[in-house]
Amino acid sequence: MQMSLPVVLISMLLFFVLFFGIGFLLNMLLRMTWIMAVCFPVIAVFIIDDVPWTQYLTEPSASFSALGRKIASLAAADLLILASGFAGALCAGWTIRTLRAKGYQMF
Repeated sequence: MQMSLPVVLISMLLFFVLFFGIGFLLNMLLRMTWIMAVCFPVIAVFIIDDVPWTQYLTEPSASFSALGRKIASLAAADLLILASGFAGALCAGWTIRTLRAKGYQMF
């Protein structure tokens, strides 16, 4: 099933805002600027794959090959939506870094 353009654009905006907000809050609480950008691939794997996370520990070769097949079969809209979420996580880190450089100590 293909998504319409407005649905893709709204989904991209929502993922950007979602990961920007979560990343910003995590950066403020943990004082680790790029924490969300580092955690994003793990979150993306949970979104993409339907393999239980314990199977990555017990059967890693089968799990990672299934993940590779799943990533290769993603539609362009799905990749755009995930990329916008990663861009939101990166923008949160950049925003926190800029605020700290300008002297805002609460960040």
